[in-house]
Amino acid sequence: ALVVSSQRITAESAREEVREIVLEVDHADLAYQPGQSIGVIVPGDNEFGNTHHFRLYSVADVASSHAGRPRVSICVRRCNYVDDYSGEAYHGVASNFLCDLRQGDPVTINGPFGIPFEVPAEHDANLILIGMGTGIAPFRALVKHIYQDVEDWRGKVWLFYGARSGLDLLYMNDERDDFSQYYDKQTFAAFKALSPRPHWDEPFAMDQALEQRSTDILTLLEKPRTYIYVAGRQPILDGLDRSFARIFGSAEAWARRKAELEAGQRWVELIY
Repeated sequence: ALVVSSQRITAESAREEVREIVLEVDHADLAYQPGQSIGVIVPGDNEFGNTHHFRLYSVADVASSHAGRPRVSICVRRCNYVDDYSGEAYHGVASNFLCDLRQGDPVTINGPFGIPFEVPAEHDANLILIGMGTGIAPFRALVKHIYQDVEDWRGKVWLFYGARSGLDLLYMNDERDDFSQYYDKQTFAAFKALSPRPHWDEPFAMDQALEQRSTDILTLLEKPRTYIYVAGRQPILDGLDRSFARIFGSAEAWARRKAELEAGQRWVELIY
């Protein structure tokens, strides 16, 4: 594939650099759906004996093409961290490679893989979408697909999206406010969970966003056609369990309901 564009979608002053990268693929038969992921193969870190490095990225837009060549969008956060023990700085192999690409640069991809978030067969189903950070990317594609391609969608679509600050929001900021185009839909609502606590290992503000709407969430979860889709980094899960336990009155009551949702494939996670 060749890079068509690479656009930073967080403000220059934001702590996180996140880019939306559009790739044009030289295989005309490449087909993918919202919710799937694309594999990216980049040069590996030879210090550790890896000649190649593989990483999955969620498709961040509905399928498109140009002159018969498919295009695919991915959302990439530049990853760097400092080891707490040694103080040594490490740079994410795939993320830095991709964020440094510019228009016309080549990149090797494969896939697509999996469909974690599907549009329910019942178009009067309700969706509660919970995303943190780049976890909003698959929901961007899913919501756009629902309102663009599903003609008789009647269910509610509620998006809860969390970030450290307004500067770190993706697709809901001054640079790219994609979700604003759905605000005129009676079935769509988006709730921002902006946290004043900047570190991933501290409590996050998603609890407030969810618990402020606890009555409505309980009403939706009483319905047999309500689905909860979750995307983001691993720490989000413990926080969500605590929030839903408070909404349901106890950890035991939430554990029973979550087990029912999971058994019915109505609780689906995309966690990294």
